[in-house]
Amino acid sequence: MNETPLTHPALLPAGLRDVLPPEAELEARSVGAIMDCFAAHGYQRVAAPLLEFEDSLFSGSGAATAEQTFRLMDPDSQLMMGLRADITPQIARLATTRLAAAPRPLRLTYSGQCLRVRGSHLQPERQISQAGIELIGPDTVEADAEIILTAVAALAEIGISGISVDLTAPRLVTHLLDNVPDSDRRALARALDRKDAVAVTEVASPLTRQLLELLDATGACARAIPALLAIDLPEAAKIQARRLADTVALLRLRQPELQITVDPVEFRGYQYHTGLCMTLFALGEQAELGRGGRYLCGDTEPATGITLYPDTIVRVAPPQKLRPRLYLPYGTPAAAAADCRAQHYATVAGLGPHPAPRDEAARLGCSHIFENEAIRPLHET
Repeated sequence: MNETPLTHPALLPAGLRDVLPPEAELEARSVGAIMDCFAAHGYQRVAAPLLEFEDSLFSGSGAATAEQTFRLMDPDSQLMMGLRADITPQIARLATTRLAAAPRPLRLTYSGQCLRVRGSHLQPERQISQAGIELIGPDTVEADAEIILTAVAALAEIGISGISVDLTAPRLVTHLLDNVPDSDRRALARALDRKDAVAVTEVASPLTRQLLELLDATGACARAIPALLAIDLPEAAKIQARRLADTVALLRLRQPELQITVDPVEFRGYQYHTGLCMTLFALGEQAELGRGGRYLCGDTEPATGITLYPDTIVRVAPPQKLRPRLYLPYGTPAAAAADCRAQHYATVAGLGPHPAPRDEAARLGCSHIFENEAIRPLHET
């Protein structure tokens, strides 16, 4: 008895998709351009495996990815493994083990695929592409600014010039709420997450005034930073606010045209971060192009980094010009074919004689044909 398949062969699990031409090539080109830019800024490439044992994958900052990680049993060792949901914790592991003796500051770059249990509202895909940089060692404003400006430069390499940098300091709110009773802390965290000033005032707390002022210190940096620095904050929170302000000042000095916004109460998605964090957006777009921030390698070593999302970047980047496809009728000399490729054509060779080469070229999606020892467009303008 033949069993009827339950699904169509092309049906994929939710959040997963096939990437077809030309998008797959465009994404690969974008990753290549991004990684070339990172290398030009002194970041050295590393590669970590897709799978690791749980004990190492969830150590340190990796603990924050546990709920987003697919798990499976290693049939060889009989130990549980996880399929990475984020590459940054793996880079932290490399920095504290294999590269522990490497000179600091340590600049590393990486690219690869990740798989998450759930997507997000802005990024519903569960399999995502990442390309990022990590700067390990210094805990300075200069390091934070370098990470941001290098990412902006990488996006410019693929034609995205209108970038908005949104800065936050997730631990600022944490420091404020440290001594608040649990029920009130949860209610205030929800209210701040929703940017709901009314809900903040409904919780009887001595922090109400500061929290409302923090909500107001949001928006373009020229207005938000003075408002933030004017708030009467505890010393631990004040340190975070000053660091954010100092980073904005350095960014404006280095790249005055860069659009910078500030949101001092934003903390979603920054589970393992310890200081200044950033999100990159393309002006006029809702999609996140990249996200990162300051964290600890191991338990003590300061680090900062940012991850760009090439699959999202491709969708908002200006159209890239691909190699025009050139049909080579059967029997075209190899030297002529090589010369065509040197002229930046993608050659599609005929594998046998064809009575109508131009029709065959059109069928195969070619825009040009090699005939009479010359490259000619299929459709003359």
